[in-house]
Amino acid sequence: MGFWKSLFSGTDASPAPKAAPMERYVGDEADDRATTNRIFFSTERDLDLYELEELCDAVGWSRRPLRKVKKAIQHSFLVVSMWEQRGAQRRLIGFSRATSDHAFNATVWDVVVHPDFQGKGMGKALMKYMIKKLRGEDISNITLFADPQVVNFYRNLGFMSDPEGIKGMFWYPD
Repeated sequence: MGFWKSLFSGTDASPAPKAAPMERYVGDEADDRATTNRIFFSTERDLDLYELEELCDAVGWSRRPLRKVKKAIQHSFLVVSMWEQRGAQRRLIGFSRATSDHAFNATVWDVVVHPDFQGKGMGKALMKYMIKKLRGEDISNITLFADPQVVNFYRNLGFMSDPEGIKGMFWYPD
């Protein structure tokens, strides 16, 4: 990671967000860790892009230019990050964002949860939070693209293949 920081030092990195009213605890009260570890959501956009890159690396995603990641976040309708807090230490453990026409439609992108937190309901909590925030903005049509291995995850959250059988189309440069 030091190599990447040296390339972009000071331009894209920023500290983890401070506690904000948008954050909420999502830990399980019965879990012994809930007394020492807290999980928060934040809609703060001022993320440390190197920490986000480490999160994406942890799940095996391809690296993307940080300047483009920064631009995507800046132009997103909604950005949600999920944090583990242990004492004064914060760690980015989840992220997602959505683009929108600001009236009817939103598309969810870049849903990622650190492998240490997968299978514990954190991805479900992240998506439910995203949906709640989008519905709070009166967005009625929420879409996403899913890799085959996570289709059932999204189905269990109420997403479905287009009921009218419409197939998405894509254009890519040569």
